[in-house]
Amino acid sequence: MRLALFQPDIAQNTGTLLRLGACLDLPLDIIEPCGFLWTDKGIKRAGMDYLEMADFRRHASWDDFLSYRKEHSDEYGRIVLLTTHASIPYTKFEFKKNDIILMGRESAGVPEIVHQTADARLLIPMNKNARSINVALSAVMVVGEALRQTDLFVKNF
Repeated sequence: MRLALFQPDIAQNTGTLLRLGACLDLPLDIIEPCGFLWTDKGIKRAGMDYLEMADFRRHASWDDFLSYRKEHSDEYGRIVLLTTHASIPYTKFEFKKNDIILMGRESAGVPEIVHQTADARLLIPMNKNARSINVALSAVMVVGEALRQTDLFVKNF
């Protein structure tokens, strides 16, 4: 299981998700360009001292990410895009152990080419009057369900 962030805009969300990855032994892929400098204090503030524990890879572009995925197909499975433009709730989806949960940009989601490349598109059911949930909170909800289904939660107890 992996979490991928497509051109993230907000350093604090990225730092929070890197911290999540460190705590859950969940690798992350950061697909650039980012809407912030990688040295931004927001990443460090949100990620705290967990950033040193995080397993992440930065990709210069969507094409670079796809090439890397192809070269490492044993680790990189289906691309599962979380989007408000989907009809399948994440709670009705059967996750696999090597799925890549892809999050779009906070400001714009993902372009059509990414939608077309995704193997599955999922949504979080929510109030019809709301636009979206924060990307970090959305990732936590879906990652939690995916790890539960695949029994991939860290077993340290």
